[in-house]
Amino acid sequence: MENALRSLNRRKLLLIVTAIWLSSLAASGWQPYDRATWWMEVAPVLIALPVLWLSANRFPLTDLALLLIAFHGIVLIVGGAYTYARVPLGFAVQDWLELSRNPYDRFGHFMQGFVPAIVLRELFVRLGGIGPGKLLTALVTACCLAVSAAYELIEFAAAMLLGQGADEFLGTQGDVWDTQWDMLMCLIGAVTALLVLTGLHDRQLRAIASAR
Repeated sequence: MENALRSLNRRKLLLIVTAIWLSSLAASGWQPYDRATWWMEVAPVLIALPVLWLSANRFPLTDLALLLIAFHGIVLIVGGAYTYARVPLGFAVQDWLELSRNPYDRFGHFMQGFVPAIVLRELFVRLGGIGPGKLLTALVTACCLAVSAAYELIEFAAAMLLGQGADEFLGTQGDVWDTQWDMLMCLIGAVTALLVLTGLHDRQLRAIASAR
């Protein structure tokens, strides 16, 4: 009975995430700043949503992992609507901190490490049988950097294929070191997640293991 209730609660949470994502996609896709950029930025959300539903019964994620994925999706959707260099919240932070550029892109790459760190950690523990410890931390960190490097290669491919049309997707804002900053922010995000959320994640992993 208790296991059934937990499963029902996770399905409700997934329904809420789905409703938020779909409504956000509809709003952001109504009149985005650049349609091609919008498609490229929201593509991970469009891929993740059916994957989450297809795996919901056989491999339900912890609430922590699912909520982080949900928030990351919103970050991508907002970036797709305005392009990362033009997100209004980023301009507000730029003025507040007297920065030289809109920092929303940096935040997006921080999340690119922060969220995958927990998701990958969960996959390694539950599917790979790797217990918490230094090896798990090293593997997760390395994989997050690999994800960041792969994304930068995708941006490189887009720039080669689309030429000037990829400027909004790249969002370098004139910074020649933008790629390196992106990867550094991803690394910082991954390390931060592991430092802050490992204890909570371990408790939720144990709860899922005891329920199966």
